[in-house]
Amino acid sequence: MLEGKVALVTGASRGIGAAIAGSLAGEGAAVIVNYHKSEERAGEVVREIQEKGGKALPLRADVTDESAVEQMVRAASEAFGPVDILVNNALPDYKFDPVSRKDFASIGWGDYQHQLGGLKGAFHCSQAVVPGMAEKGEGRIINILTNLINNPVVAYHDYTTAKSAFLGFSRNLALELGPSGITVNMIAGGLIDGTDASAPTTDEVRQIVAGSTPLRRLGIPEDMGHAVLMFASPWAGFVTGQYITCDGGLVMP
Repeated sequence: MLEGKVALVTGASRGIGAAIAGSLAGEGAAVIVNYHKSEERAGEVVREIQEKGGKALPLRADVTDESAVEQMVRAASEAFGPVDILVNNALPDYKFDPVSRKDFASIGWGDYQHQLGGLKGAFHCSQAVVPGMAEKGEGRIINILTNLINNPVVAYHDYTTAKSAFLGFSRNLALELGPSGITVNMIAGGLIDGTDASAPTTDEVRQIVAGSTPLRRLGIPEDMGHAVLMFASPWAGFVTGQYITCDGGLVMP
């Protein structure tokens, strides 16, 4: 389905990002596994892809650093060709801990600014790959959000606010890039089990979320990887500016 395509997945050394990288590679895309600190884990993701016959390359870059992103995109192009699919998944370190989270009385503006770093990274990566996509007359940008935007089960103020800003960013980008054949879509995950961020989530909250979900379970990273394939596929060529949830039906916008 994606043979001949080049995909860049940010924050792909673990969790959701690693699953997305694996899904894209499984459909034939050559995948850039971006990481910031987890070199060993990024290498493991690449090895797993290669062992299955796929193509992958680990590239280190702090996506909030414009020059580092430009260097990464150049290296990706030299290795596989211009990026066709960009998945903006990287986010600043965050823990979904309903017990020790900062409430509104204790949170600081710096916390909001820190989480907005995820949007800054998407901004840099999008600017770096759009010229190549526009030259080819096609491209896919897929941004990872959260269903907390619509259903704040727990008030993670800084995280949810930053992801809400991501929604506006994505829709503006979809409008402007459409004439160049570039689509921009969003996938909002629910509580995803088996990630570092969700590890502190209490069993009580897990049970509440799973019990309120029509499919009666929490998501896993592979669910997000499969959702990305929908927007990355040739069949989504006339879909842009769209925001869908991948949470088993918990949120129905």
